[in-house]
Amino acid sequence: MIQALRNAMTLPDLRRKLLYTLLILVIYRLAAHVPVPGVDQEALKGWLMDTTSGAGQLFNLLNLLSGGAVSNFSVMANGVYPYITATIIFQLLQPIIPSLQRMAEEGEAGRRKLNRLQYYVTIPLAMLQSFGQARVFSSGLEGRPILPHFGFSPAENILPTISVLIAMTAGTMFAIWLGELITEQGIGNGLSLIIFSGIVADVPFNLRRIWIQSPEEGVGMALVRVAVFLAITAITMFVIVVVQEGERRIMVQYGKRVRGIKVYGGGSTYIPLRVNMAGMIPLIFAQSFLTFPAVIAQFFVGSESVGVSRFATEVMHFFSGSSPWYGLLYFLAVVLFTYFYTDIMIQEQDLAGALQRQGGFIPGIRAGKKTAEYITAVYRRITLVGALFLGGVAVLPFIVDLFLKTRVLLITASGLLIVVGVVIDTMRQLEAQLLMRHYEGFIR
Repeated sequence: MIQALRNAMTLPDLRRKLLYTLLILVIYRLAAHVPVPGVDQEALKGWLMDTTSGAGQLFNLLNLLSGGAVSNFSVMANGVYPYITATIIFQLLQPIIPSLQRMAEEGEAGRRKLNRLQYYVTIPLAMLQSFGQARVFSSGLEGRPILPHFGFSPAENILPTISVLIAMTAGTMFAIWLGELITEQGIGNGLSLIIFSGIVADVPFNLRRIWIQSPEEGVGMALVRVAVFLAITAITMFVIVVVQEGERRIMVQYGKRVRGIKVYGGGSTYIPLRVNMAGMIPLIFAQSFLTFPAVIAQFFVGSESVGVSRFATEVMHFFSGSSPWYGLLYFLAVVLFTYFYTDIMIQEQDLAGALQRQGGFIPGIRAGKKTAEYITAVYRRITLVGALFLGGVAVLPFIVDLFLKTRVLLITASGLLIVVGVVIDTMRQLEAQLLMRHYEGFIR
């Protein structure tokens, strides 16, 4: 691998791509430290350290998806999440809206049209997320808001509110533009690398939190604690790589066609069905779904009605992760969302229809409906493994808490999935570039 990196740096065009990618990431990290107008930095630190309340969990989830920008409440606080949301929405709508389905089947021109529509939808989504995010955080932790002058009343707050919304929306579009620059002129997927850079940048901060968690234990025990967490991270990443690369191959045969004296087609190949086709999307869905009740309940704590206030407090206690049943609910939610999202992806691909149009068939299975039923049965069996794997990764902090009495990890469960996926994808792209020039790649 070291020799392959040396080979990559000796090639002028590939070296330029690597340095260009690094430059864009540096620009993004610098922009992630530019705060929006009127931020209370002391209140911001309190939110960042809060991992028990529902709003605190939402804060840390958004911090992950923004590549660490929420920890500074910068103009990049939305990150690329509005664009990811728009992409998911269009993926879900394609099987429902025929015009979108036809657009997706038009090749490169159709994909450009879809991307343009996704950009248009991203702007209102970014505005909406900016308002919701700032509104929740302006409510404050223990009575101290991050944005003390946010809101449309009184009148003197209107201009600061508009400036915050415009700044955060512009930051989102700027982050998307930087990601597209990396994709087009650099190495790797730009949007994924932007999130990846924020996750990696948070590792020293999490390492410090683990080190100073129990000062009375001494240096020796602190070193042991850090070593244990490094081992947990390494083992988890190894399991993620194994499962992420796991696939079930379904053999496909193509019939021969004779036209005149020439024979076309024939041969065999396979359909690779990945164990985890959904990636980290189910984790985002499940965590957002479970933190939403706690965020809503927070507005009713301290209500004039004693019963409403008590019920809101109990809801916040449960969905903040303090209840032992929360981990089980989180696990089940991840499993259900994994099946839901994978089913949508398989139905959108229409593998059986594509095989039939191309003259392919699965040996022993009749083409058409029987093939679709067979593929559905296979992927639902292997999705069980992927769903249980994602559920296990999601509740890893709860498992660690049982033995080490802490939920702080060097990298969160969702972050580990992103890190592994981005590293593998980038290595493959570098390998392809090296093999084009007759060098040995990373993956042998």
